[in-house]
Amino acid sequence: MKYFTIGSIVLLLGIFCSGSDNKVIFYDDFSAPHLDRNKWNVEITGFTTNDEQQAYVDSSATAYIVHGAAAEGAAGGALVLQPRYSPGFKTPEGKSFDFISARINTREKLEFAHGEASARIKISDGAGLWPAWWLLGNGAWPETGEIDIMEYIGENDWASAAVHGPGYSGETPFVNRHYFPDKRDITHWHVYAVDWTEDALVFKYDGVPMFRVTRSMVEHYGKWTFDNKEFLVLNFALGGGYPAKINGIKTPYFGLPAATVEAIKKNQCKLMVDWVKVVKH
Repeated sequence: MKYFTIGSIVLLLGIFCSGSDNKVIFYDDFSAPHLDRNKWNVEITGFTTNDEQQAYVDSSATAYIVHGAAAEGAAGGALVLQPRYSPGFKTPEGKSFDFISARINTREKLEFAHGEASARIKISDGAGLWPAWWLLGNGAWPETGEIDIMEYIGENDWASAAVHGPGYSGETPFVNRHYFPDKRDITHWHVYAVDWTEDALVFKYDGVPMFRVTRSMVEHYGKWTFDNKEFLVLNFALGGGYPAKINGIKTPYFGLPAATVEAIKKNQCKLMVDWVKVVKH
């Protein structure tokens, strides 16, 4: 007999009882033995942005599914994205990295505009780790927009949400932190979501709004670009500009201190995803 937690019952009710105006158009609870390639693309990149320190590869070492006790409380199974130490790894373009990691997306498989995207996630603690859950427009950046639902850069008491577009990209004015309650830091399961309407983006952590960006706020800086479709992205970056801006680390890697490098070598760093859901408005 399979038992369900209160949280999973609530989620199932939300899936099967959604009205015609709130249709579930994407759901993955990672209950299959392997990543569903009909839903997800696995990216391979020989370049990085933001001075990140990893190469993205398509490997079961960096993106895999776990079940049972290894899923750490995810009832049906969990996706794991895990960076690995791989000194001297060469990309097809000949660029060298000391770390490999994973980035997956739903480009051309699930793209949508206006709805709620949510995921239940837990993350290992470590300065300079930079896992993220976000949406990206299928076109030139930043003209087609980027919606960062959750970014963690190595301080375990907070995560951040942000919005990028034409006139408000990079050092965007639209970024906000959420500080977790005591004893419920980034290493615990949290539901990270964005409710995207024609005139606003409302970011919610564990069901509570933590940041609102409206059309009128955006148009003070540039064009509201969030009427076009975007796709889902989950990735695990290491080091780079955002973590370095917070921790000031330059060696042994930019934004990535020695203690975190040791944790990666010991396979202690991972992003776990219980489920991902998109509800169309």
